[in-house]
Formats: sequence, C-alpha cells, structure tokens
Amino acid sequence: MKRIGIAMLALMSAAAAANPADEVRCREIGFSKSIERKDIEAFKTFLDADARFVSNRPRRGVEEISASWSRFTAEDGPSIRWRPRFVEVVQDGTLALSVGVYEAIGKNEDGTETKSYGSFHSTWRLNDDGVWRVVFDAGDYWARGASEEDLALLDAEDDCEE
Repeated sequence: MKRIGIAMLALMSAAAAANPADEVRCREIGFSKSIERKDIEAFKTFLDADARFVSNRPRRGVEEISASWSRFTAEDGPSIRWRPRFVEVVQDGTLALSVGVYEAIGKNEDGTETKSYGSFHSTWRLNDDGVWRVVFDAGDYWARGASEEDLALLDAEDDCEE
C-alpha cells in the first residue's frame, strides 16, 4: 500500500511539472534572458519557423525577426527585458498567450540613459518536437511609464530552469 502511495505522489508531481501554462511562462522568461545575455543564437531557438513580430511593420520568419532584434545584442546597443504577467493555454494545449511588461533601456542623443515601458503579447505554439515557440508577438508602449507592480514583476526571482 505504501508503494502505491509513493507511486501516486510521483505521478501527481509529474503532472504538476507538466503544467502547460507554467512551461510557457518559463519559456517566455528564457526568451527574455536570451536577449538579456545578448545571445542572438539562443534568441532564435525560441522563434517558430513561421513567426510574425508586429511593431511598426510586420517581420516574418526567424532570420528577419532576429536581424531586427540584433540591435539588442550589440555591445553598446540598447537592452530589453520582459516578464509575463499571465499565461493562458487553449484547451487542446497547442496554443498559448503570454502577456506581460517590458523595459527597454537606451540612450538619447546626449548620452543620457532613457527607460521605456510597455506591454507585450506573445502567442506560443507547441511544435511537433514538444517545444513551445513564439509564433506571434506584438507590444504596446506605455506613455505612463511603469507602476511599482510592473517593476516588481520585472525584478522578481523566477523558479525556471534554463
């Protein structure tokens, strides 16, 4: 009887670890950390082959998207980081939406550091290899800046493995 209890506990732990929303949350954080480390090759691994990023114009595919994001990997370039506020996964477990806050840090013409904040909206697709990758991404700039809650989210420790 004790063995059955231990086996059930192990199965329940495995089921909890396989929570799709938590998997996507950790993928989103890993995605951000790839850019925080200025690692464009790691960044590419988070992109779906058919990805679309929409900002001032749509960018399509891994190469076009990573080329447009390479400014964030330049040694003296701006930096960006983001963290998800929530993740929703469709019932069949193949698509997810991650929404959160980003912080971009750059310099203006006189060299003064500038910070801007906004929200991002990423759609993730579970690929045939069992890996979640971003298929759509868009963001919105906040003229209001970030709240204390937003800053706390950006600075929070995560429990994700890299």
